[in-house]
Amino acid sequence: MAVEKTTFCRICENQCGLRVQVENDRIIRVLPDDEHVASHGYACIKGLKLENMRASPDRITTPLKKQNGTFVPISWDQALTEIGAKVRALRQRHGNNSVGVYYGNPVSFTFLIPTFVNGFAKGLGTAKVFNSGSLDCNNKFVVSQQMYGAPLALTFPDVPRLQFLVIIGANPAVSKTSFINLPAPMEQLRAIEARGGRVINVNPRRTETAHKIGEHQFIRPDTDAFFLFAFLNEVIRQGGVDRERVAAHMKGLDQLTALAAPWTAERQAEVTGIDAEALRRMVADYLAADGAALYASTGINQGSNGTLAFWALEAINAISGNLDRLGGTLVGRGIVDFTKNSANVDVEFRSRVGNVSSFLGALPVGLMADEILQPGDDAIKAMFVFGSNPMITATRCERMGQALESLELLVSVDMVRSATAEKAHYILPGTHFSERPDIPFLFFSMGGMMPVPWFQYTDALVRPPGECRDECWTLARLGQVCRAPLFGSRIFQGLLNLGGHLKRWPVLGPRLTPMPERMLGLLLRVARLGGLTKMRRYPHGMRLADHPGNDFLGKRVATADGKLDLAPSVLLEQARQRLEPAFAKALQQRDRLSLITKRERYTHNSWAHNDPIFVKGSGGSNHLHMHPADARQRGLSEGQQVRVSSAAGAVTVAVTLDEDMMPGAVALPHGWGHQQAPGLSTASRTGGANANVLAADGPDALEPLSGMAQFNGILVEVTAAEDAARAA
Repeated sequence: MAVEKTTFCRICENQCGLRVQVENDRIIRVLPDDEHVASHGYACIKGLKLENMRASPDRITTPLKKQNGTFVPISWDQALTEIGAKVRALRQRHGNNSVGVYYGNPVSFTFLIPTFVNGFAKGLGTAKVFNSGSLDCNNKFVVSQQMYGAPLALTFPDVPRLQFLVIIGANPAVSKTSFINLPAPMEQLRAIEARGGRVINVNPRRTETAHKIGEHQFIRPDTDAFFLFAFLNEVIRQGGVDRERVAAHMKGLDQLTALAAPWTAERQAEVTGIDAEALRRMVADYLAADGAALYASTGINQGSNGTLAFWALEAINAISGNLDRLGGTLVGRGIVDFTKNSANVDVEFRSRVGNVSSFLGALPVGLMADEILQPGDDAIKAMFVFGSNPMITATRCERMGQALESLELLVSVDMVRSATAEKAHYILPGTHFSERPDIPFLFFSMGGMMPVPWFQYTDALVRPPGECRDECWTLARLGQVCRAPLFGSRIFQGLLNLGGHLKRWPVLGPRLTPMPERMLGLLLRVARLGGLTKMRRYPHGMRLADHPGNDFLGKRVATADGKLDLAPSVLLEQARQRLEPAFAKALQQRDRLSLITKRERYTHNSWAHNDPIFVKGSGGSNHLHMHPADARQRGLSEGQQVRVSSAAGAVTVAVTLDEDMMPGAVALPHGWGHQQAPGLSTASRTGGANANVLAADGPDALEPLSGMAQFNGILVEVTAAEDAARAA
């Protein structure tokens, strides 16, 4: 008989509530949880189809070892013994930094696994840690650290109360909302207009969001910094500075004003395509609104100056009086105040290639191939990849493949044989989020990045199939066999090891174990939420206290003097070095095509392409979206195969004529290109190409402060594929 259980999704930041019907360790139906305290019956198609991924016929259910180019099943004992021996030998011969660790979004949206991954890296004593932050969001952490004194003092728009919202480089209708827990985002955006407010979408493409809600303003890719500094200049020029609030809680306004002064509305129009008067009206309406916010996502994060652009955005919200007010932007407390607890936590170290700084304990992914391929002391010889697929998601992926193939040891911990796992020496079977106990994503559960604060605990819904193990179990065993005690603590590692021999406390026993539950229960008690017994009484989530507003400035800003720094010296220096050369380059290259990446409704990064339902819904391939005028100029027609080339690489895809594109801009959905993954029976047969082949890697290609790679605003040439073939 089927049993209904409640849980929440862990695909994206929205973490919508779900009702799941379970029978014989199978999920037979998934529905939105209409009683959930935050999502109120909303869930997207990706969350509702979670069983398709969990029960995929391609699911790995036993450890695999590559022998003579073929993967063969082996036991956990054999896999762990051989991996441990190899790691110990490499560390003894080449040092701790010869071993690298990488983890990405599929495990980042859970709570314990990223903690254990970092604990494993600390036990190894390696500085070669990489995560997906340098691919999509590190710029926001950098700005928060510089302005507010803590990298996790992250702001978010108070969508349920604001009256005016400018969305830059985001598409909530498809991608939901990054760095804000906002279930049913389109309903909440419609509510802004219903109460008399306005929404403006600024994007090189008229997005699905813009078609459904608000107004749209085209902007040329990778010119966001010039638009935002001109916006900032106009706020100051139009008298929009809340002088009293700035004087009481901020510093650096004079330096910020001087920096913004050259960026007039007319000047930014030369490269952005946004008319000067249109910008002035937008600023005037922003200032006139009773509660307003600028909000940006990966569209600006992944440009060449994402950190400077986001700094200008944060400064606008701050000096206009919209920061730390209900109906503006907020800095949540959550169950733990990350503003206070993340200050001064980062220990900086430098890469051996390019002398690039780490950030939040990780090096840029754009350096990973170099750190493997370039000979020398501390070159990476072994990599552990947890729940991630850098062969698809990282920069210049063909070179990444060469790097992974050159390793003496590559261990992939995953559910399926992805393109990355295909190059591994060992694949260890991981779990689906429905097979693990959990609490909401770290930043939201602990940091409070929710307009409607809530919290929830979920038990595992089903047992993992076959020999699959919870990743925390796997990491604990790896710490043991590699002689790399988790978190560098022999006591903690000893307790984990001991648990494997005590049947009455089977911490490391088979299948699901109480160890993650015990750790989450302890955490809940420390957070004064009452432990697991109490949290299980809230199957639809626990509603937490509303944001009070006015509780950040003057109270929780973590800078040395407690004042928000509008003009940090590091950011000022970067702006002086980079803005003018970038503007000159943008002027010179206005007539060239500029590429952005995009998401689609039926895919999610590189995750969903092995599900036949999603592949069918997305047409089985990605296409280059191009304005008809740009296509005519190049003699191209609908459906024609074209070669898209950048300084880093080239791909061949079909072109789709799209009047929603700004002339001069083209868009290619990312996450495709699984033809090198024969273990994915559906994805390997899809068409399309990997957009990230076009993105450059290496130290010179990265934004200096954040270490982020550029995926938006890549200059490209688009020609008919047959012409390119003849020319070759």
